[in-house]
Amino acid sequence: MSKAERRWCLAFSGVLAIVTTVPYLWALTQEGEAWRFSGFLFGVEDGNSYIAKMLAGSHGAWLFRTPYTTVPQTGILAFLPYLLLGKLAAGPALHEQLLALYHGARVLAIPIGVTVTYAFASRFLEEPRSRQWATFLGTVGGGLGWLIPLAGRSTLYGSLPLEFYSPETFGFLATLGLPHLVVARALLLTALGWYLDAVQRDARTAWAAVALLGLGLFQPLAVVSAWVVIGFHVVLEAWRGEQGRAALLARMRVAAGVIGLSSPIVLYYGFLGIVDPFVREWTAQNIIRSPHPIHYVLAYGLFAAVAVWGVARARPRGSHLILIGWLLALPVLAYAPVDLQRRLPDGIWVAMVILAVAAVRQWSGWPGHWAIIGLAALSLPSSLLLIVGGLRTAATPLIPAFVPAEAVAVYRALSDSAEPGEAVLASFQTGNVLPAWAPVRVPMGHGPESIRLRDIRPRVEAFFRAETNDSERRSLLAEHEIRFVLIGPSERLLGTWNADAADYLTEVFSSGGFHVYAVNDLYGCDCGSGRGG
Repeated sequence: MSKAERRWCLAFSGVLAIVTTVPYLWALTQEGEAWRFSGFLFGVEDGNSYIAKMLAGSHGAWLFRTPYTTVPQTGILAFLPYLLLGKLAAGPALHEQLLALYHGARVLAIPIGVTVTYAFASRFLEEPRSRQWATFLGTVGGGLGWLIPLAGRSTLYGSLPLEFYSPETFGFLATLGLPHLVVARALLLTALGWYLDAVQRDARTAWAAVALLGLGLFQPLAVVSAWVVIGFHVVLEAWRGEQGRAALLARMRVAAGVIGLSSPIVLYYGFLGIVDPFVREWTAQNIIRSPHPIHYVLAYGLFAAVAVWGVARARPRGSHLILIGWLLALPVLAYAPVDLQRRLPDGIWVAMVILAVAAVRQWSGWPGHWAIIGLAALSLPSSLLLIVGGLRTAATPLIPAFVPAEAVAVYRALSDSAEPGEAVLASFQTGNVLPAWAPVRVPMGHGPESIRLRDIRPRVEAFFRAETNDSERRSLLAEHEIRFVLIGPSERLLGTWNADAADYLTEVFSSGGFHVYAVNDLYGCDCGSGRGG
């Protein structure tokens, strides 16, 4: 990369940072006496969980313990970037600091993602213009999923288009709001680039393994994706059979070295999934399946067809084989027999774009120029729809992107009054937001992280119904070591129970329609007890 190319990467990153930040700034202008901005315009449930992890880090946590459950936890090495980021915040206006740090990290991640994508594309494309197109499409492009809403439908075969909810499938969604995935993509591409260096230039295998170990701290499953790509590359090299047996054995040793040296992070999580009850139950609930294959056809079909045409015409060799192997790995990754299968094709879009750009750049002059513009025109509508959707969400304060100011007052009071880690009983909706504002635990509030959600949710919802027996309520409070009960509009939707009549609760503060009660006698009933984590 020349200085001019680096300047282009920084300039493009700046434009991308501005475009993706405007919707959030617009949302901030909508704050007033009635509403506070959550900090997120999509995936708010996960967004709140990231802020909750940062809040835990600001209170001294080094190991991850989710606040979205009251089951015992020993703490694991997970979400470390967010725990570390939270340690930069302290003092008043803590939530505002955490949001600023989160989006600051998002903005800083953009030039990292852009520059690494450009550098990776430079391994396969000689012309700076071709590299620029590949970087542009690799970071902001999408597939043809926008045809589904254009046809007047919101879903197809029970699923939204991949562009609108799967950051791994493309990348723009991560740039718009998920900084850890932007860095993860950069580490994935870096690791594969360094693997190629080790194969082709006798460079140190350890560098690629170090990048994969770093990747494991951001997105552990992507390490497995990298292993699969490396495996397909070795198979293609063996199938081509032009390097001789000695060269092939050398490539196999490099691949084995990279996989072996990077395996500790994967083995660690695999071991936890066996011996740690919390991780075992968390993993069982964390189901992210790939949609119907037609969605991958819409997402990748156009660029895949162009890429295959280019491969058939030019018959690329050498380093290009890793891109071809990556494409061949798509069905294996997308439909692997695991619950997190949709996450596995991470980064394949970049490989596909590079091959497609290389294909159309075979046409010199205006034909190649207009072909790449046509691909871009068909690739950008989904990303534009995401920006427009973000602006529309920002324009009208509504739950969940915005939080009622009365609720925030109660959350802040809890943050000041409750001891870190004390448990609060509330609805799922309140339970998702509360740990992002106060360092407390809730029995439920996040799909995967709320352990035994299927069992606990009916019991919590029954707690707020008038017909529920008081002994059942007291049993629930004791079992989960509940210190406070929060009642607001979402809890009242569950039932009409009058908490003021309960002699085991005392109202400690309120704000508008939100009330917080302290539990007077946590274990004074003969109803059993279970200890929280």
